[in-house]
Amino acid sequence: MKDICCIGHITLDKIVTAEDTFFQNGGTAYYFAYGMNRLPKNVSYQLVTSIAEKDFSVIERMQEDGIDVLAYPSKDTVFFENKYGINKNERTQQVLGKSDPFTVSQMEDIDARYYHLGTLLSDDFTPELVKYLAGKGKVSMDVQGYLRAVRGTQVVPVDWIDKEDVLAYTDILKLNEDEMVVITGEKDPRSVARKIASWGVNEVVITFGSEGSLIYAGGRFYEIPAYPIRQSVDVTGCGDTYSTGYLYCRAQGMNYVESGKFAAAMCSIKIEQPGPFCGTIEDILEKMK
Repeated sequence: MKDICCIGHITLDKIVTAEDTFFQNGGTAYYFAYGMNRLPKNVSYQLVTSIAEKDFSVIERMQEDGIDVLAYPSKDTVFFENKYGINKNERTQQVLGKSDPFTVSQMEDIDARYYHLGTLLSDDFTPELVKYLAGKGKVSMDVQGYLRAVRGTQVVPVDWIDKEDVLAYTDILKLNEDEMVVITGEKDPRSVARKIASWGVNEVVITFGSEGSLIYAGGRFYEIPAYPIRQSVDVTGCGDTYSTGYLYCRAQGMNYVESGKFAAAMCSIKIEQPGPFCGTIEDILEKMK
């Protein structure tokens, strides 16, 4: 049995900023896997993903890098175009390719203490699959994919129809300041956290980019600061990096504040370079000082 299993699609991302345009692989699964791969191996980890056979070279590279990957073939690979303005916390997206949804049968031989669901689009994980995984371990998820509808190729925010059915089986939920308004209709983070907890979530993690994050668990709030950065190079995958650091700590029994601060420091290091987190635990601990 693994400590953590991340389930999600690997994407091909086109990143457009005011300064540059470049292509890279991405998706929660990709950022989470490489982030975990840079941390000490006292927490075991497996990636379960789905990708077009023509793109399996990505999986081969990950395996060469020492990442435990189980990849199912898909008819296509998720292809996102992410455009950022001057404010790097704001982006618009288009979907130019889409992978097959995950199924219960694919997960029958997967065993882990924590299952982190890297949702990219609203139909990646059905309520039945979330319920099935919750019967095997704790379910953690990033809400982002459930709130994305594709109209033509444009990604637009939508409400989450099955949210109460899914969240009843979710132990940890991460969302940002925009997603919290969509999911609850409220703008006050503490009211949002309480409402989500009333739906069955034990740990609600709300991130605010450069303004830090807020954790609500056990009826208490914990404010987590953001750490300073030298320069903002690439914020894509920052939320996934936060989830990586947070679950890495929680899987070891660390408390909410320790886990949140570790995750925030890991994010600040990731932002300073393009691609997934490529620092070390020593870098994270130094940043936390």
